[in-house]
Amino acid sequence: MIEVKKLVKRFGLKTILRGVDFAVQPGEFVALLGPNGAGKTTFLRILASLARPSMGVVNVAGHKLPNDAAQVRGKLGVVSHQPLLYPDLTAEENLRFYARMYGISNYELRVTEVLEMFGLADRRKDLVRTYSRGMQQRLAIGRAVIHDPEVMLFDEPYTGLDQDASEMLDDVLRSIAAQGRTIVMTSHDLARAENLATRFDVLSHGVIAASATKRDLKKMDLLAFYKRALAN
Repeated sequence: MIEVKKLVKRFGLKTILRGVDFAVQPGEFVALLGPNGAGKTTFLRILASLARPSMGVVNVAGHKLPNDAAQVRGKLGVVSHQPLLYPDLTAEENLRFYARMYGISNYELRVTEVLEMFGLADRRKDLVRTYSRGMQQRLAIGRAVIHDPEVMLFDEPYTGLDQDASEMLDDVLRSIAAQGRTIVMTSHDLARAENLATRFDVLSHGVIAASATKRDLKKMDLLAFYKRALAN
């Protein structure tokens, strides 16, 4: 579903990604780990067609980036710590806008379905600026899945959430994963990543320093794996 080969990204004289190789099979849930400044957000922005690679090959859902950016965006759902919602519109108005943008024909039905899916049906007519941070993040995920994407990208989705909102987001992510979507999520929360993901990749010094599946980690906890990857 995702294939990246020898990906390089430079900003002026500074090289952020130094030849990343990365592949994700359909239905995998990959947690992309790494210290601050490792390039995780830059990498996800390239996968989301929001930034162009300096060198390398990037294929997402059968399309090559950056040439096929429009086709890739139609198959992606992207969620970050910024909800990308219109605060002075209601929840249903936000979803209606994105549904129409993606060309969903029976969008009113889909909007209702998504609001119910994320437990927001009873607040559908409230302005988003009146929502808590956790509710906004749930609506942001609803925005991202409105067009039933094949691939979901989450960039630190737990940022700013309290414990209750984080646990609710856990349930949402498990539900999305159970639907067979391919997921890549950056996270600093190793315990949460260990509970949710099926694979763990560590981005360090501009490359994937280590990769392991949940089965691989039966003899080692994620923290030990992570520390060893950073030490290499």
